[in-house]
Amino acid sequence: MFSPAQSGANAYARVGVETGVMSASPHKLIALLYEGARKAIAQARMHLQMGNVGPRGEAIGKAIRIVESGLQLALNVEAGGEIAQRLNSLYSYMTRRLLEANIQQSESMLVEVDGLLATLEEAWLGIAPEVARMAAQASGPSSGSLTR
Repeated sequence: MFSPAQSGANAYARVGVETGVMSASPHKLIALLYEGARKAIAQARMHLQMGNVGPRGEAIGKAIRIVESGLQLALNVEAGGEIAQRLNSLYSYMTRRLLEANIQQSESMLVEVDGLLATLEEAWLGIAPEVARMAAQASGPSSGSLTR
């Protein structure tokens, strides 16, 4: 079915992804989750258009797992206050819409969730410079030096 070269290429790609994830900052990990969810939705749309029921369901399932077990689980609702609570509700809504999209074979629902994820992804990527600045300050020399 697959040539040894394809198997090797797939293994190499998996190692590359795993290495990227292992070395990624928490901010980058969330960006990767947004990217992964959106790619899964794009695959689901393609399979919906082609009439591939099984692969469509698998792609939607992957998107749901990323939203629930990645993005939603990463929220700290207590520390994040109202923003985290609203994101939690939005992620729950996205999960419901993805389930409905699969049941109703609705591309418009997939497009809707992808649009919501795109907006969040854009905002998340937009704060990257501030996150990097804060990380640099945290890892830089402290103001309370031990030398006199």
